[in-house]
Amino acid sequence: MSRKSLVSGAVGLALVLAPLGAGQAAAAPVAPPAAEAVTTVYYDASGAPSFASQIRQGAQNWNSSVSNVQLVEDSSRATLTYTEGNDPSGSYAQTDGHGSGTIFIDYTQAEQYNTVRITAHETGHALGLPDHYSGPCSELMSGGGPGTSCTNAYPNSAEVAEVDDLWAYGFRAAGPQVRIYDHAG
Repeated sequence: MSRKSLVSGAVGLALVLAPLGAGQAAAAPVAPPAAEAVTTVYYDASGAPSFASQIRQGAQNWNSSVSNVQLVEDSSRATLTYTEGNDPSGSYAQTDGHGSGTIFIDYTQAEQYNTVRITAHETGHALGLPDHYSGPCSELMSGGGPGTSCTNAYPNSAEVAEVDDLWAYGFRAAGPQVRIYDHAG
């Protein structure tokens, strides 16, 4: 065997064996996409002591329904506050729809309508939902449209999907606040 053949064979063998000595090459595993963080909206119910338990229940109804935003009671970090009193226009939300603002619960309206429904409905405005008075009782944002016998205080699947979509990428920058009166609930 010639020296040239021996060198060529050795080089060829080295090229074949080199990757084996260095370990097996493989593509690095791709990490799964990071889960979007849940946004927390802090609220303060101390300004509406007559309705504190109903406010908590309304917040819990939202928390058990949506995935991208959660409501937590914490007066020191609150961007959403609840108050109570008398207003001839009824209950309302003055909000930017991004988790900030004030929700007012009217005494007269609370005597006529389910108070958990009122608080959950008004909270829906703070989460970005508009009124839809012509909707059925199963639609929380129909407010008082279905009448005083309606006690549903949970968002329906379309309302849940809309809130989850609005909050899919976390807390949005605050916009201008608007007052939304709920004349019928």
